[in-house]
Amino acid sequence: MILSEVIRLAARGDGVTADGRTVALTAPGDMVTNAADIIPGPHHVDPPCRHFPRCGGCQLQHVDDRAYADYLVDRVSAALAAQKVAIPDIRPPHLSPPRTRRRASLSAERIGRRIVLGFNEEVSHHIVDMRECHILLPELFAMVEPLRVLLGTLLAPRKRATVFLAMTDQGVDVALDDVTVEGLAAHEALTDFAQTYKLARLAVDEGYGSEPRWEPEPVTVTLDGVAVGLPIKPFLQATADGSAALTRAVQEAVGQASAIADLFAGVGTFAVPLSRGARVLAVEGARDPALALQMAGNHSGRQLAVEHRDLFRRPLSAQELGRFEAIVLDPPRAGAKEQAPDLARTEAGRLAYVSCNPATFARDARTLINGGWRLEWVQPVGQFRWSTHVELAAAFSRPI
Repeated sequence: MILSEVIRLAARGDGVTADGRTVALTAPGDMVTNAADIIPGPHHVDPPCRHFPRCGGCQLQHVDDRAYADYLVDRVSAALAAQKVAIPDIRPPHLSPPRTRRRASLSAERIGRRIVLGFNEEVSHHIVDMRECHILLPELFAMVEPLRVLLGTLLAPRKRATVFLAMTDQGVDVALDDVTVEGLAAHEALTDFAQTYKLARLAVDEGYGSEPRWEPEPVTVTLDGVAVGLPIKPFLQATADGSAALTRAVQEAVGQASAIADLFAGVGTFAVPLSRGARVLAVEGARDPALALQMAGNHSGRQLAVEHRDLFRRPLSAQELGRFEAIVLDPPRAGAKEQAPDLARTEAGRLAYVSCNPATFARDARTLINGGWRLEWVQPVGQFRWSTHVELAAAFSRPI
């Protein structure tokens, strides 16, 4: 029998052996025989959830926290190396605890008389009917069974729907897509459901855009003591503690700057805390978050201005950016390719880059470094517990 040790985890979470084989559901330190039998090593643990590994919500429940943290660091290092960027100080990752995810998108389908509801299987449209979950906040998971019952009155046979859940200041926010609400009884059932489970909001999209059917008071999320209105199906950092870790990193990266531009600002995850001691311009391309942030800024009395602007089609020029001492950007997975060339030319002295995709981050980092910026450090954040999804915050500076 020939044994080969698993030495690292590949990008999709499979183990890679010393002789170059990839073996699913292995951890660093495992031994793999030539017949593909696995002998668990010191970093291999028993997955806590009965749905693992079928459920696409998690890919790495079988590895311990040390191996998971190393995996996050390796993903960042490999992405930077691919762009020939010198590896900076990569700090120990922040890992969100289990059962802290405050937003999720679930799939639902009627199969006969049964409603299945949960995450899809990995690389599949098949839904894993969720009976337990070790990543969702308990308040969100508690809605799964009641939603099965509600969807049983709304979904026709073989029809699918999407369920968006988010935790807000007022409680659980629920949005249902691709459902049909016909007749007075169905509308009353929605109201009864929202009241019974004390929802913050219940919205429905029957194919013409989301419409709130229940919202007794405006739904908000509090950022640094400021209540910001939350649009339907909002983008929130996945966990509250992960958001706090990213915010601390951004605040450290911008230092004592008194004038800051926050690009791809969303509802103000970073703009609001930064506005406590600096003048902040928040730039956001989506209308609803921009309006909500503008209203919150007006009511807070802070020096927070908001510009509704699509930075993919109309990036800020180097001259516009030159008005600021520091820049923050938190682009979507596609990165900031259109904005990066002007960022490379700006005279700002500090830059904080928050990313959910190490590959596009590294690409943009290469552009910034070519323009004279220096990458000082990277803080990985594992908000999506046990998944291959990597978040990070990075600090850039211009040498004096």
